[in-house]
Amino acid sequence: MNMRVPQLRFEPADELAALCKAGGDPLRLNVLRALCNDSFGVLELAQIFATGQSGMSHHLKVLAQAGLVATRREGNAIFYRRALAPAERLGRLLHSALLDEVDNLELPADVQTRIAAVHGQRAAASQDFFSRMAENFRAQQDLIAGLPQYRDSVLALLDALGFAADATALEVGPGDGGFLPELARRFAHVTALDNSPAMLELARMRCEQESLGNVELLLADALNEDSERLAADCVVLNMVLHHLAAPADALKQLAQRVKPGGSLLITELCRHNQSWAREACGDLWLGFEQDDLAHWATAAGLVSGESLYIGLRNGFQIQVRHFQRAPGSPDPSAAVTLPTT
Repeated sequence: MNMRVPQLRFEPADELAALCKAGGDPLRLNVLRALCNDSFGVLELAQIFATGQSGMSHHLKVLAQAGLVATRREGNAIFYRRALAPAERLGRLLHSALLDEVDNLELPADVQTRIAAVHGQRAAASQDFFSRMAENFRAQQDLIAGLPQYRDSVLALLDALGFAADATALEVGPGDGGFLPELARRFAHVTALDNSPAMLELARMRCEQESLGNVELLLADALNEDSERLAADCVVLNMVLHHLAAPADALKQLAQRVKPGGSLLITELCRHNQSWAREACGDLWLGFEQDDLAHWATAAGLVSGESLYIGLRNGFQIQVRHFQRAPGSPDPSAAVTLPTT
């Protein structure tokens, strides 16, 4: 007797079941929490949660099957990030509610310590690159996009904002100081901040050559330094964000440097797939999606302003972004104290 084999059919409830399964494990929930504003590779997540790589790979597969995480390739490495629920997908309300609840979790102290260690490893690799390549900084920059290729666009946006005569500026990661003369001509006082002694020395030489008496150079980490003089009317980052260990968190901290009504100007690469930039130029990230910067800025309490996009002949595209701090926001300089060291 021939028996008919029943055909398997996809049931809509399968998507809901996948979400429930993914959210049914404490480790996976904590992974989602860790990915709230960051991206990590499987080895980094295994380090953060003190588990084996194969076990972490299994948990990431379950999360990916549920549509809760997505992958992004950075050169030869694959990074995991949280995924938003597509508007038309069944289970989108459960997906969003799960992430909302996850964001209320407090990660264990040892996990937070290991996340900081991973960020520290990334930052150390970037700082080591600039220490080694300071003498060839200009040549390395020109491999992708040197200052002359975007200076005029940044200045056009900067001048259109119409800062007051007594306004102040802060440039984070000034490189060899090439943009400092432009800032010095437009602001009453300019602070240039870098955590690389070698790069800061290049900026110092530039300031001496240009006789920039209103520029102050500080050897410090903009993300960890608590000083009221680091609050400015305009904070500038030119080709810096892709060198930072945790860009979303960095944007949140840098937003606190912007005075109420002030501006954050970011010049950055758009997302690209030219992985050689990681080795040749010390890039931790291969550019960023435009929506990522806007999302991170909104989460940091900033409002998106005008944006400019510059296409380059070597296949890269530059985005020049303006974000503003609401005039009624608390003044960041009012709640911080000078460092004790």
